[in-house]
Amino acid sequence: MKTNIENKVVVITGASSGLGEAMARKLASQGAKVVLGARRIEKLDAIVAEIQSENGQAVALATDVTIGESVKALVDLAVTTFGRADVMINNAGIMPLSPLSALKVQEWNDTIDVNIKGVLNGIAAALPVFERQETGHFINISSVAGHKVSPASSVYAGTKFAVRAISEGLRMEVGRNIRTTVISPGLIDSELKHGTSDATISQFVNEVYNDAISATSIANAVAYVIEQPNDVDVNEIVLRPTVQEF
Repeated sequence: MKTNIENKVVVITGASSGLGEAMARKLASQGAKVVLGARRIEKLDAIVAEIQSENGQAVALATDVTIGESVKALVDLAVTTFGRADVMINNAGIMPLSPLSALKVQEWNDTIDVNIKGVLNGIAAALPVFERQETGHFINISSVAGHKVSPASSVYAGTKFAVRAISEGLRMEVGRNIRTTVISPGLIDSELKHGTSDATISQFVNEVYNDAISATSIANAVAYVIEQPNDVDVNEIVLRPTVQEF
């Protein structure tokens, strides 16, 4: 049976592993044409080859979300290859955790550049296309940390609160034919848990992530919001393991 996902052109950042890879495989299996961006092109190429081997449609481009022109090139690839872009999933993110007193200023800057500027660069790249088409869908990945701050997560949580605020402003400004969704995952199995350089915090994170659930859970949520009728805008989903308390 045909769904609202089939034949949609979906651009995904951070697509070389974890949530992005799971989304790409899930949506391609349901007939979407996926356009994958990340810095690790060899991993992207392997994912594209596997999707194509199963009769899916996929292309990839090495992409640095901190550089606006790089993200624009990814969206341009979608348009030149498939004629349009229907969904922009701003998924790329990093999670280096540390107490503010550690003064890991470069990590703060990197987190802001990827988690906030990366989303803004995705919006800047896709919005003109969506406005020209008079249709489109932004899906921005926040976190439960965008709802509740924990010790050592101040900067990371700040970036994820920002994603929610930017997304809500975007929704109100563009509205009508352009949909906006925020997905806030809890403990999901991905490479995100490996981003902490503080040894004590890293050990704690790895222990907490023993309760993580599969990235497929997020891919299923993404498929759900995309497949809704065009006049239905699912604005936010918070998704955690059942056992997660925070």
